Amino acid sequence: MWRSASTGARLVAGLALAMSLTLGAGRRGHRDPEARQHSDISLWIDERQVRMFSGISMQIFAIMNGHISPYILDPNFSLKLPVIPSEVGYVNFTWKSRKRYEYNFDTLTSSDLKVLKPPVLSIKTKGRVPKTPKEFSIFLPCVGNSSGVASFGISLELKTVHNVSLKGTPLKLSLKKECAQRGVYLERTEPDPECDKKCANQGRCNHEKICQCPDGYMGQHCRTALCYPQCLNGGNCTAPGVCSCPPGYQGRNCEGGICSQKCLNGGKCIQKDTCQCTKGYYGLRCEFSKCVIPCLNGGRCKGVNKCRCPIGFGGDHCEVGMRGGECTRPCWHGTCVGGVCQCEPGWWGRNCRRSYGSSEESSERKPRPR
Repeated sequence: MWRSASTGARLVAGLALAMSLTLGAGRRGHRDPEARQHSDISLWIDERQVRMFSGISMQIFAIMNGHISPYILDPNFSLKLPVIPSEVGYVNFTWKSRKRYEYNFDTLTSSDLKVLKPPVLSIKTKGRVPKTPKEFSIFLPCVGNSSGVASFGISLELKTVHNVSLKGTPLKLSLKKECAQRGVYLERTEPDPECDKKCANQGRCNHEKICQCPDGYMGQHCRTALCYPQCLNGGNCTAPGVCSCPPGYQGRNCEGGICSQKCLNGGKCIQKDTCQCTKGYYGLRCEFSKCVIPCLNGGRCKGVNKCRCPIGFGGDHCEVGMRGGECTRPCWHGTCVGGVCQCEPGWWGRNCRRSYGSSEESSERKPRPR
């Protein structure tokens, strides 16, 4: 670990933010679980770490009072988490249980030992879950000067004194960690005699003449802001958790695009100059319709030659006046207005089905032509 970043110790919030932003889950209150007088096991990432990166005060629970959080049990959970960036050196968790549980981290592996060493615990791999809240760390040690992305696996088994496994365990996670060449980081650990003059962003110079950085900053003089997830599409992290996006992009992490030309026919701009079209339309701007015969009377194309018609019209192309919420039957040659069919010139009758000059008998009174 690099000594210059007391921030490094706080980078654990990276995983917490990944859970909260990618999944939108785990927002289970803001109070300490101890205050709830829960006696069963709980495992969580604390409020301070989440707030540092997301600005949201919340705790993220993997286990709450003996119950595994549903998003943890999702088979695709690991796939939804972003790659943990090179700046994140370890992840802190807090746990407690008044009931007796024995734990066993039976899997701590790395898929590529040339890039990432196996995860290391700050506690023994086997033991008893503490009765009162205690914090522990999972370190993610990159290898020397190697760069790349490696997967790592963690498996946690929890059993009662009667040797009964907690439902949903063992917890198994397979995540990805980015490693970068360490030369630049090693430079940050060198003492600086003028440390007290150079520490920026409210960093303080310790007795070893090394800057101790506040939450959200790192670097030899605490001048590098941290954003997690990282800024995308060429965005720059200008303040903790704040990305400055290049032209054409927007969003918290510059993940969303801006289209120089407006997407048409209900299309949505999803990336720079890229439209996601609604059903029935295609093209760079969703300007082309799949309906060869145009939709009439305000209808919108929803498929190949199929239209979604407004109230009062029907037919494949919205060419037929229909019940507008009031007319009990279709208006064949007219439009439903106020519950009454208004017939087109040359037609008459309750449903505009009779033409003038027709010899067909009708019980309805034939109106005079105008």
